Amino acid sequence: MSYTVVIPTIGRANLDQLLTRLAELMQPVLVVDDRPATGAELRLPDTGASVQVLRSAGRGPAAARNVGWRAADTEWVAFLDDDVLPGPDWAAQLVHDLHGLGADVGATQGRIEVPLPGHRRPTDAERGTAGLATARWITADMAYRRAALKRVGGFDERFGRAYREDADLALRVIAAGYRVVQGQRHTVHPVRQSGPLASVRAQRGNADDVLMRRRHGSGWRERIGDGPGRLRRHLLTTAAAAVAVGAATRRHPRVAGAAGLVWAVLTTEFAAHRILPGPRSAGEIGRMLVTSVAIPPAACWHRLAGELRWRAVPPAIGVPAAVLFDRDGTLVHDVPYNTDPAVVQPVPGARTALDRLRDLGIPVGVVTNQSGVARGLISPAQLQRVNTRVSELLGPFQAWSVCVHGENDGCGCRKPAPGLVKDAAGQLGVPADRCVVIGDTGADVTAAAAAGARGILVPTDRTLHPEIQAAAEVAPDISTAVELALSGRVGP
Repeated sequence: MSYTVVIPTIGRANLDQLLTRLAELMQPVLVVDDRPATGAELRLPDTGASVQVLRSAGRGPAAARNVGWRAADTEWVAFLDDDVLPGPDWAAQLVHDLHGLGADVGATQGRIEVPLPGHRRPTDAERGTAGLATARWITADMAYRRAALKRVGGFDERFGRAYREDADLALRVIAAGYRVVQGQRHTVHPVRQSGPLASVRAQRGNADDVLMRRRHGSGWRERIGDGPGRLRRHLLTTAAAAVAVGAATRRHPRVAGAAGLVWAVLTTEFAAHRILPGPRSAGEIGRMLVTSVAIPPAACWHRLAGELRWRAVPPAIGVPAAVLFDRDGTLVHDVPYNTDPAVVQPVPGARTALDRLRDLGIPVGVVTNQSGVARGLISPAQLQRVNTRVSELLGPFQAWSVCVHGENDGCGCRKPAPGLVKDAAGQLGVPADRCVVIGDTGADVTAAAAAGARGILVPTDRTLHPEIQAAAEVAPDISTAVELALSGRVGP
């Protein structure tokens, strides 16, 4: 089982201990130095392991991990953070976790343990770190199939901090048709020492939450197993403080008093929510009181900054509910008004592309104009025999939607009308706007757009140049078109 270990680092002291723990590892280890380019050379212990240092110039953990996995050439890439300690048999457990995984598995997650003090209740910071033990898809210990990373483009580097970039990647990998499974390997994530205002600085994550909503929709929290958060209460607390200050400035004591009371009640509740589960020492109570006053406006400020910064970010396109193909010129070579099953010949790569979708459980269908029936050039029986031969050569299709009308019959099914696409979606029981239509003419992509679906043009020698110019997405062949449909990337 081939894999590469990728460790992004900012030079934490734990890195030496981590690499020493991996000393017996026979697989390559890539340490990505994410300190600014002007920093001193990263010094590593001589453990005898095959360790290579790369640099990402301080662009953040998402960029550092991208540098690492793109430099790897193994089937799997195992990400570890530089502040964790894998278990003594971690490498053997990783191999066990990876062994026998099907092609539909894109990632496997390690089990995280956060050691907490046994002699007292954990502090607010310690409880926050302890949440990593039950969090989904955190890259403290996460192994991804390199093909899955390549398909979705890796980590989104717009997430500039170690926050949400792991959940975003997992959602996109799942949307591309992969499963993410739980492994058995074990890794310890110690609680790092943080400053007294760390919880205030952490409110920068509210801007990242905006990016998550833009990319994955309003239900993203539920999908990653996260709670609803306290932003609404923070908004109310901040608004009450603003009203109190404004009213006091304008000498409206009753309004100022009422708003100030609301602020005090909300702030007290927030502070108590953080103090009561903790050790309740004088130092901890003082930190909680101060930061409970500062957190609501900080959260609101970063949320507003995120709304402004990410207002134009498009949603991530998920795996399609179905992929529909034109027949002649797209799946098989175009033989005008073909009546002979013997001359049916698939285009190169068609069977492989279709099987790729079938392996991922994505329904496939055919949407085809066959006006030869209306013209009397093809009988219904001949059409059926040709279609049957297409299925024999290319495998089963869950939907066939065929228009047998002529150009002047005024039907609503003949492409570029949307009828065929909507009919095929109806046969499959999926929304038309979650389908992808792949064809070789402008009528194919126009029909897709009219039905609300996504259209990808695969030109042939018979495709008109204006049709190519007008198409929003163009792929050179059917295999590339299918990969575009799966990845969510927009083709040139």
